Amino acid sequence: MKKGLVRGILAVTLVLVVAPLAMAAEAAAPGGAVDYTKAIILGCSVLAAGLAMGIGAVGAGLGLGQATSGANNAVGRNPEAQGKIMLTMMVGMAMTESVAIYALVVSLVILYANPLLKFAGIGG
Repeated sequence: MKKGLVRGILAVTLVLVVAPLAMAAEAAAPGGAVDYTKAIILGCSVLAAGLAMGIGAVGAGLGLGQATSGANNAVGRNPEAQGKIMLTMMVGMAMTESVAIYALVVSLVILYANPLLKFAGIGG
């Protein structure tokens, strides 16, 4: 069951990836040579933005989980210090959440103000 599902997903993915390339090649053939630099840079930029946001979100999630776990353990050991522990935990969680926001900003810069296109001299 799993092997068939994996093969099916792989087949659909290959069709979705290869079909646009085949159609683009047919349209470009009569005109001569085509420069795919912009398409390659944009495709890599989309992948980079997705990876940046994904890794940033995973890092923030792990950090928030560790902070919550540590605060719960501390309150369990010393219930009288709950106020100070919770305040410190909230400040730490805000700092940890800023990592995900920075990852979002980097992803948006990569997608919409792509510095690689300007560097390659292609334009925006």
